[in-house]
Amino acid sequence: MMSRSCTNLLDLAAGNFPKISREQRRLPRVMSVPGNVSELNDDRELSASSDNPSIVSTDRMIIVSNQLPLKAVRQPDNKGWIFSWNEDSLVLQLKDGLPEDMEVFFVGSLQVDVVPKEQDEVSQILLDRFKCVPTFLPPDVLTKFYDGFCKRQLWPLFHYMLPLSANHGSLFDRSLWEAYVVANKLFAQKVVEVINPDDDFIWIHDYHLMVLPTFLRKRIKRIRMGFFLHSPFPSSEIYRTLPVGEEILRALLNTDLIGFHTFDYARHFLSCCSRMLGLEYESKRGYLALEYYGRTIGIKIMPVGVHMGRILSLMKQADKECWVGQLRQQFEGKIVLLGVDDMDIFKGINLKLLAMEHMLRHNPVWRGRAVLVQIVNPARGRGIDLGDICVEIQESCRRINNKFRQPGYEPIVFIDRPTISERIAYYSIAECVVVTAVRDGMNLTPYEYIVCRQGLSGSESCTNFSGSKKSMLVMSEFIGCSPSLSGAIRVNPWNIEATAEAMIQAISASDTEKQLRHEKHCRYVSTHDVAYWSQIFLQDLERNCADNFRKKCWGVGIGFGFRILALDPNFRKLSVAIIVSAYKRAKSRAIMLDYDGTLMSQNSISKSPGQDVISILNRLCGDLKNTVFIVSGRSRDSLSKWFSTCRKLGIAAEHGYFLRRSQGEDWKTYGPSSEYGWMQIAEPVMKLYTEATDGSSIETKESALVWQYRDADLTFGSAQAKEMLDHLESVLANEPVAVKSGQFIVEVKPQGVSKGLVAENIFKSMVDIGKQADFVLCIGDDRSDEDMFEAIDNALLGHVLSLNASVFACTVGQKPSKAKYYLDDTAEVISMLESLAEVSDPLPLSEEEIGSSP
Repeated sequence: MMSRSCTNLLDLAAGNFPKISREQRRLPRVMSVPGNVSELNDDRELSASSDNPSIVSTDRMIIVSNQLPLKAVRQPDNKGWIFSWNEDSLVLQLKDGLPEDMEVFFVGSLQVDVVPKEQDEVSQILLDRFKCVPTFLPPDVLTKFYDGFCKRQLWPLFHYMLPLSANHGSLFDRSLWEAYVVANKLFAQKVVEVINPDDDFIWIHDYHLMVLPTFLRKRIKRIRMGFFLHSPFPSSEIYRTLPVGEEILRALLNTDLIGFHTFDYARHFLSCCSRMLGLEYESKRGYLALEYYGRTIGIKIMPVGVHMGRILSLMKQADKECWVGQLRQQFEGKIVLLGVDDMDIFKGINLKLLAMEHMLRHNPVWRGRAVLVQIVNPARGRGIDLGDICVEIQESCRRINNKFRQPGYEPIVFIDRPTISERIAYYSIAECVVVTAVRDGMNLTPYEYIVCRQGLSGSESCTNFSGSKKSMLVMSEFIGCSPSLSGAIRVNPWNIEATAEAMIQAISASDTEKQLRHEKHCRYVSTHDVAYWSQIFLQDLERNCADNFRKKCWGVGIGFGFRILALDPNFRKLSVAIIVSAYKRAKSRAIMLDYDGTLMSQNSISKSPGQDVISILNRLCGDLKNTVFIVSGRSRDSLSKWFSTCRKLGIAAEHGYFLRRSQGEDWKTYGPSSEYGWMQIAEPVMKLYTEATDGSSIETKESALVWQYRDADLTFGSAQAKEMLDHLESVLANEPVAVKSGQFIVEVKPQGVSKGLVAENIFKSMVDIGKQADFVLCIGDDRSDEDMFEAIDNALLGHVLSLNASVFACTVGQKPSKAKYYLDDTAEVISMLESLAEVSDPLPLSEEEIGSSP
């Protein structure tokens, strides 16, 4: 018998989840019987805007991690399982920071193999007793997912290890990636079994589930979802070598909040988003954020802490077992340096041993006195090169002990898989903890050590754990907790000599120095515990999701290109029938059209307008009720040449600095001055940055200078643009110009020039001749056109337009805008304008005006 969670695997891999009827949807808040649950009938039913009321109004938290926070052992008769909480699991400990009345569910896999015939029963037990929903992965999927893609592809890459050869790491294997995708879909199915879209938050943990957000967002567009990465995130140069790196980035951007332990990890992620997706982050009142198709994805930098209560309880247990007293007797007269690491190639255990060897070789005074106790926890999975690293560590231990051993003295004490109580006791007696990981996500060993050295106090005090309240840390600069513990001695673990010197400095420090460093660390660790971490993360997640239910959402894209387009609820597609009806009723119309991206596709090689556009513009201009303008950033020479046969067409060139109402009129300048002496100041500065920034260039217009870096390295170009902006603002402070940055550009132009001012000028001139506009059509596609949309709103408020004016501010493409309407592309724009031209009442036109090509 196969588990229900494993049936129809091919359908599941294709994203086809099973369906149940609407009546089943709200019966229990969670499934009473494990198995596949509803693909709700439509997006409306899975949305918080559903008309169906929620049974329970309080928020819930669904925590999704690779493994459930449970321990499982077989019953003595081998006919079932005994489950209990794993008190050391971080995802269980974070509950302390959540509101007391918040119901918490856990979704994840078990660390034991449950045969298919027992899976349904186990699922029900875990749901009833622990509010846990287990995900049972088929054995072949599990092996490829966890031991394959997670441990042999992502784990090394995220720790800066590239598969440079077949003998050094694992080359990309697409079958492992496919298993990773299938596993994430199975997790998504289990989340859907318990989720209530109206009330629930989803918190996904770590690199095992990085594509899960896409599958959940496809199902529930307004889901409130956060993700926290517990491992490092590599620099873009490393990450971009991953063939599916872009797919993973886009999946993560389907969350509302993404958390990292350090700014370095967040910076690397943002750099990847910039280089691979063209997204630039911004800081909003101290919060980092990415704008992604109308949604704001928060970037949270928040190192995790330890669970103080759990460590204190372990200290009491160790005291009862008399571990501390035994160890103090064993190491009497010795100075203990302690290392506690998982068996992993990135923990730098052998580097630590080499540093100890160097210290003893060059400092004989410490022979017979200094002892390095190295505790090794079991490896978390079948990582690469584990066998080789074990042999290397054991050989180093034998060599050092053989060389420096004395009667009653072993310089290296190697302990494999100790009990928790034993480890806690070693923390208590160690004068210094040494962490030499070459790359690590967080590493809470220093935190645990500090708490143990502080000891138990008050009514909890005991003889062995009274606490010395002194501690020293020698810590790699490449681990996540390094920035938080500023009193530690930071080292580059690859520098053996420097690490050895740091170890000597730590054990040679005065008691006063040890106490001061300890007090500084203790204050931080005790206030930034795991509860504080989860509390702050939830607060930020709530804040980031505040607009989820206000905006109008569409799902666009296929596969991992899927994303949510979130727009203002009043934003809708422009109806040709509605605008034609308003157009026919109007007596005085203002029509303002951008050119590039509106009438002409950005991807077109030839930028001159086609015969169809010329014909449409001439018919619109021929209607005496119409005032028609092309409003563009292009030069007046280009626009004059292209639209030479549109004699009644108004043109605003260079964003409105030059304006001509018809071909028979002269160009007018709308700026503070026609003097361009400032160009002689700005151009040398731009040339300086152009020479220093490969791929950048300068565009010289009549009224403006534009420096663009679209073809340069975007990270370096962005940094250069910020520097140039400051430089130009400084040297042009007394000039009548504005220095502005845009998308991959820095522009210097006369003050008071914008497309918005063009719109204001057109409206006022129509009022002056007694033709107050009662119909406005304005279409554009980029940031500069937003000024026109804003000017239209101001004109309505200022009664510059008719009180009953029909206004159609329209952007090209579905994207956040001040416009209320959108059309998908230039083809739809031209088709809509053709519909207006057909119902226009033009004067008789010459053959040239009707359709001759310019």
